[in-house]
Amino acid sequence: MADADRSHAADAQPARRRPDPVESDAAERSLAPLMGAAYVTAGVAHFLIPDRFAEAIPPSFSRPVGLVYLSGIAEILLGVGVAIPRTRRPSAWGIVALLLAVFPANVHLARRDTLDDLLPDRLVAPARLAALVRLPFQGVLIAWALRYARDDDPSEPCSEA
Repeated sequence: MADADRSHAADAQPARRRPDPVESDAAERSLAPLMGAAYVTAGVAHFLIPDRFAEAIPPSFSRPVGLVYLSGIAEILLGVGVAIPRTRRPSAWGIVALLLAVFPANVHLARRDTLDDLLPDRLVAPARLAALVRLPFQGVLIAWALRYARDDDPSEPCSEA
């Protein structure tokens, strides 16, 4: 095959396209509204069943229902904030802080017999397993929030005040 034929044959084959980091980043960032909706939903649940959430708070913390309402407000505000590009970074940092702040409650729920009082007997074992799985899952949620917290997307406005 002549050189001209080879180059013509190479031109006829579709070129493999490398993933564009900006496109990949934009596709991943499009999940921010989903993250926001999840936190808003969880925050609203704090107001619908505050006593259930209060049971997860370790006894060493005072005013558990107040803390439930406070964390519910934070989840709603941060959820809305992470869905909006202009407030995404600070809201994502807020979500990281919130996830770290509520971690003791998740540990308390996983370690204590609190679930025995909250649920019917047939649901206690699955709920305890879910509480244990939730502990390492907090790391996944933190990593997801950190994805939006970092300052590497030049297309997003930087809010330096």
